Amino acid sequence: MQKILITGSNGMVGKNIVEFEKSENYTLLTPSSKELDLLDRKSVDDYIKLNTPNIIIHCAGIVGGIQANIANPVQFLVDNTQMGLNIIMASKEAGIKKFINMSSSCMYPREEINPLGEELILKGELEPTNEGYALAKITSTRLCEYINKEDDSFKYKTVIPCNLYGKYDKFDPKHSHMLPAVIKKIHEAKVNNQQELDIWGDGTARREFMYAEDLANFIYYSLENFESMPQNINVGLGKDYTINEYYKAIAEVIAYKGDFIHDLSKPIGMKQKLIDDTKLTEFGWKHKTSLKDGIEKIYEYYLNEVENDK
Repeated sequence: MQKILITGSNGMVGKNIVEFEKSENYTLLTPSSKELDLLDRKSVDDYIKLNTPNIIIHCAGIVGGIQANIANPVQFLVDNTQMGLNIIMASKEAGIKKFINMSSSCMYPREEINPLGEELILKGELEPTNEGYALAKITSTRLCEYINKEDDSFKYKTVIPCNLYGKYDKFDPKHSHMLPAVIKKIHEAKVNNQQELDIWGDGTARREFMYAEDLANFIYYSLENFESMPQNINVGLGKDYTINEYYKAIAEVIAYKGDFIHDLSKPIGMKQKLIDDTKLTEFGWKHKTSLKDGIEKIYEYYLNEVENDK
């Protein structure tokens, strides 16, 4: 069996990869941050030397929504950059030939015409509200490219997912991404018989959200087809929705009957962030979970795992 080290295995993306049905075809290494401190290069070198993985999937990172990115730009830049540099360089120096670097579509320029193709990295100004995180992701992505360019026996490839949601997501409004935050917000409004609910901005900004289990499915597909996988590949739906449409879809699932009002004083981030799925389609993969099905699954998870634990 191939032995895979998954960094960030306790986060949403990592846990979905670990629990996906095809994981049984591999031996998975899923260290905690105490066992593998990605901010400490010696800890990374020692762990890799001791456990000898064949493949590394780097999912770990400091993540959060607009509020968290605005409040903590130093941590989002420094910690994410340091983790990426440590795990990528330690892997190279240990002679590990296969590496999947999990990046983010936030590293695309804010003013580029959508859909956003992989060739647009560093072609324009970044979105200020998450610039630090984006710079860290760009650094790791470029480093993987450089390593492969210097020696193409090192297949260090980058996956660029659209926005994600799913099991093990965060539902704290200060740290969560938009979709789980809205699920919590609308649920609480229904429970409290709240007649009005605010939406940040005018609600016309467009976002592409994919169910995290679908990304896990892609990861195992990519492992099975690693040689033909592009150096950098967008992974998403190839379709987006307005913030207003997300609120409406979530309200329908939760059966919330109140009205929405727009708070134009709040930041909204990029006006649109839709990935170009041309390479993904050519690679032969497509997502499986519809928006409605995904919202129903994550709302059931929220009720059973989050609300019940209070």
